[in-house]
Amino acid sequence: MSEISEEDWKRDLTIILEDLTSAQYEKMKERLTDFPEVQKAGRSREKMPGKIIQLYGTEKSILEMERVMQEIPRMDNRIQKLLKPYVEKVRSKPEKQQDDQLERSQPVKKLKTRDSQDGKALWEKSIFDLKSSEILETEAIVGKVVKKSKLLTYDTKIKKGKFCFYLGVADETASVKLMVYGKDLHRRIKEGSSYIFRELIQDGKYVKVNASSSVSETKPVNVPEEFEREAERLVYPESPLTSIKDIKSSPPQTHVSVEGTVTEIYPVQKEKVEHKEKMTNQQRFKLSQEAEEISVTMWDEATKQSKDLSVGDVLLLTNMKPNEYCGKVSLNSTKFTKINKVQSVGIRKVTLKIRGIKKATLKETQLEVELDTKLQTLCVASRLLAKTLDFQLKKGFGDDLLKRIPLSVEAEIQGNRIIKMADPENI
Repeated sequence: MSEISEEDWKRDLTIILEDLTSAQYEKMKERLTDFPEVQKAGRSREKMPGKIIQLYGTEKSILEMERVMQEIPRMDNRIQKLLKPYVEKVRSKPEKQQDDQLERSQPVKKLKTRDSQDGKALWEKSIFDLKSSEILETEAIVGKVVKKSKLLTYDTKIKKGKFCFYLGVADETASVKLMVYGKDLHRRIKEGSSYIFRELIQDGKYVKVNASSSVSETKPVNVPEEFEREAERLVYPESPLTSIKDIKSSPPQTHVSVEGTVTEIYPVQKEKVEHKEKMTNQQRFKLSQEAEEISVTMWDEATKQSKDLSVGDVLLLTNMKPNEYCGKVSLNSTKFTKINKVQSVGIRKVTLKIRGIKKATLKETQLEVELDTKLQTLCVASRLLAKTLDFQLKKGFGDDLLKRIPLSVEAEIQGNRIIKMADPENI
């Protein structure tokens, strides 16, 4: 057996630590046993590998990192392909040599050997292992359901209208797409919960859960962010990034992603939607890209993603659906739409001119304002408006306010809301 090169281990340990997210790196430092707190706080990531090896020694540091990576957890192939060769070399040494080495360093937590292997019960298989080998009837996977598809119907030669759906499931090592049969399981299995999937069937490219399989809810499984995103994409692949110019000529049913700058935001409104008994939340804003501009409408739950947008924010919208009405193309949110802020302007300090009143209640007022040479609608708490402009807040106050406009105010705005106001004459 070849000796472990400290130089090689330091190089690969550096790569391992560089691959950790900030949160994972902090967890790693917290879980290092008998490591001086002052060293944890003051040591840069660049110098940390050398300090770890200096403190624990080469072989002990390998075992320590093996334990820590299990606890973070980072058991994915990208980390393990660097770490495992060193672990195997340490563990392949005669037992006495291992004990001598451990006596010269700090004790490490040993994994159970009677009923577990690599921190897992003997019946439990990681998703990474599942994807690289067959699963046996006596084995199971434990994972978090990151994404669940809608219920689908299919026909067989014997019966029509049977049900199935798809799950994006992930653990600390990888993600997998499961095909699940049955309407009852669709109701029982919830996104965000973790389950034990037993007696699975591997059929070609699919891993299937059928009537013979067992599904049991279990304690939460920690999943790295990269595998969460991967699990989402397995069920609902992200739509292609498309320019606004091309969207306007796309077929109406095509799902698209688009990047652009917010130029105008409208207040949330209640709209009556066909086939729904209750009124549905709706929020519109405009998105520009080079010389092109398009109207975007967020519906229902998707309006929660647009509540903190500001004019000037650069957004990436995924899985939007183009819609054409009276020859004009707009974008509508879907169940799978996501808003990602590429660049945020946050809170803006501006001077704006109030030109009109769109709606006025004792709780909130919608003002038509002139800002950046354009008219747009901004919302403000009526109490703040009354305090700034020194009028009595009472029923019908909008009529009195109309007599004073147009008027200019200094304001701080976030999204389509005025959060602070001051009358320039009183500053």
